[in-house]
Amino acid sequence: MLVDYTSLPETAKVWIYPSNRKFYDTEIDGIHEKIKTFLESWKTNDDTFRVSYQLLYNRFIVLFADASGSSLLNADIDASVMFILQLQQEYEVELLDKMNVCFKQGEFVQYKELKDFKKLLKNKAVTGKSIVFDNLVTTKEEFENYWEVPISESWYGRFLK
Repeated sequence: MLVDYTSLPETAKVWIYPSNRKFYDTEIDGIHEKIKTFLESWKTNDDTFRVSYQLLYNRFIVLFADASGSSLLNADIDASVMFILQLQQEYEVELLDKMNVCFKQGEFVQYKELKDFKKLLKNKAVTGKSIVFDNLVTTKEEFENYWEVPISESWYGRFLK
């Protein structure tokens, strides 16, 4: 059942899919509709399964699932990954590469390969105070508290020298 994000518990599972480019304004409505359609049909045989999503910065697709009254099976996860793969193909974006780095540069969100990000750190184009997105968080609570953090407070901080 598709619900408002705020109604999900802190323990809700989260999956973050960063796009390698910003979604175009002409794509946003279609992406919202496709996500809603998928989530409304995901695990429809389970009345206790509640889901939500956010499309943030026109770049991040964030799925939330409260499976506290049921369980998420491998087949359920596979279905969500297949959906993301379909979005990748349709919009010609990369959504599943978790090892690329997303960070803020002023008001813009940048997406770089890890090796290029390390060069930016070395050249001080970004600093420990720069905001990075930790797309590896796994719960709503972690998402709310640790998704957007200074580099020095994230796992990327190990590249600061």
